[in-house]
Amino acid sequence: MSDAKTYHGACFCGAVQLRVTGEPAAMGYCHCEDCRHWSAGPVNAFTLWKPEAVEVVQGADTLASYHRTPASLRQWCRSCGGHVLTDHPGMGLVDVYAAILPDLTFEPALHVHYQESVLRIVDGLPKMRDVPAEMGGTGETLDE
Repeated sequence: MSDAKTYHGACFCGAVQLRVTGEPAAMGYCHCEDCRHWSAGPVNAFTLWKPEAVEVVQGADTLASYHRTPASLRQWCRSCGGHVLTDHPGMGLVDVYAAILPDLTFEPALHVHYQESVLRIVDGLPKMRDVPAEMGGTGETLDE
């Protein structure tokens, strides 16, 4: 039996339920144009998990998906339109949107794709031009 923490999340209507186990590989804010358009906001709060830590426990047949680029497979509930997660196969991680995990203490560590920002945030966190080098980016940081 595992001591790993478990968090439960759901889409807007609750038709899709998921469980994530352990701790996220990273938490932060994405400023890329795709995430901004997808979230209909100026910034997207993310929690990244290893795929084996994420399990859809109800409503998998209700999930729809969209591949705009090979870098991300975005998934949402067909019933309510609520955004649930994005698979990032190139990084080997799954983004479970921070807003759908109410019991997870969101502790952002960085901002990614900050060069595309439309909302400058002064919070002392690193501002990455794209993503960290270990995730396939340049690792270059920008000023707040």
